[in-house]
Amino acid sequence: MGIVEPSERKLRSDVVRNRASILEAAQRHFLAHGVSASLEAVAKEAGVGAGTLYRHFPTREALLAGVLQLHSEELVARREQIAQVADPDEALRQWTRALEDYFSAFSGLPEPLMAAAREHEPGNPLTLPCDHLIATTGEFLEAAQLHGHARPSLKGYDLFLLAGSVAWIRGTGAADNATLDAMHTILETGYNHGSKQQIERDG
Repeated sequence: MGIVEPSERKLRSDVVRNRASILEAAQRHFLAHGVSASLEAVAKEAGVGAGTLYRHFPTREALLAGVLQLHSEELVARREQIAQVADPDEALRQWTRALEDYFSAFSGLPEPLMAAAREHEPGNPLTLPCDHLIATTGEFLEAAQLHGHARPSLKGYDLFLLAGSVAWIRGTGAADNATLDAMHTILETGYNHGSKQQIERDG
């Protein structure tokens, strides 16, 4: 292994520091202004030039994916907690709420996430996180289909889009808490099929 010169070490530390500064600034701007926040303003607050920002994050989607990675630990922890819930219907309900909260992290976030899932472009850095979320949703859904009351015709992708849709409405501010509660009831009533006898009869 070759010796790393001090100048090279400094360059590497600068790269790491710049990336961290960009992500921190982007998170603040996304929280304040939504996912359409000015990337030039992000670079300025991070103390770097626009060229440096784009070297680290060539597209807005790449930057958004990097910021969302900062939120992934919380979602993973919630998934692990929900996985311990014995009732598969309740576990699915809790996971769809967790997914909705994830979609609601920043104003405007549902649109790029649902677009990445729909278009499924390999080069889109948001595609892989969406694939993981859809797969996890499918796991909770399958458990509810096998041992709960979830409709057998549903797929994880369906509930992924539904959670994103509720999050989008929530982000517009058009729905108060009572309306959101009503929407959750409609959503959960819709994907639940009643008794197992009904599932066997209608499935």
